[in-house]
Amino acid sequence: MSDVSDWWRTDIIDMEPGVIRFRGHAIEDLIGNVSFPQMIWLMTRGALPTEGEARLLEAALVAAVDHGPQAPSIATARMAVTCGLPLNNALANAVNMLGDVHGGAGEQAVELYTAIAEAGGPDHAGAEIDRWQAERTKFIPGFGHRFHKPVDPRAPRLLGLVDEAASEGICSGDFANIGRAIEAELAARKGKPVPMNIDGATAVIYAELGFPAPLARGLFCLSRSVGAVAHAWEQMQQGGRNKGPTPPQYRWTYTGPKEAGE
Repeated sequence: MSDVSDWWRTDIIDMEPGVIRFRGHAIEDLIGNVSFPQMIWLMTRGALPTEGEARLLEAALVAAVDHGPQAPSIATARMAVTCGLPLNNALANAVNMLGDVHGGAGEQAVELYTAIAEAGGPDHAGAEIDRWQAERTKFIPGFGHRFHKPVDPRAPRLLGLVDEAASEGICSGDFANIGRAIEAELAARKGKPVPMNIDGATAVIYAELGFPAPLARGLFCLSRSVGAVAHAWEQMQQGGRNKGPTPPQYRWTYTGPKEAGE
């Protein structure tokens, strides 16, 4: 029997008839006493957060729930519904769109922030930016926005909450300083502001709270799932069948030969 019971090993949940415990906490003690952000923390980190830590995590989760039906993750959820799929499939389609380009910047920003911290702090931002661009990509994750100019309205609010939390001893504020140092370095190089965006700001919070970089993407998926469900449900109420990314009267640009063999 040990071969069977050890097939899956977990520190997360213990269960027997009439008993459910998450990380040692009885479910009946958690229900009604623990918020959803606290539960996320417990499940991913192994212990309950402080009230201040939970508030900061919740702020990051709230900030990233949606960015409109033009966002690929939301668009695919709505299109899935018009193809007859239920909410769970629409949600799965949305989450599967959250890759390195659309949805991965938060994870990458935590990686960059951590590299700067390990190098010695904000004064090393320039060197680590150079390293990132040489080894990874010219794009610096978490900064600049193609739509929100000159400022992504979510970022200053989140950074302000980090500053408040740091003043209360909830977090160090070190990663907020690193984020600001990157922002200043990019502005100096470009000759114009390159403000922090939602991915950069939530990455500051996740780094301040000690979440590893891969969990930053997981948390973003949880956050964006709220928007995906809301849009998929709205599309169900509106109706519509087989709606693609553009209205049918708009045709794509064909770039192939006019006739086979040409």
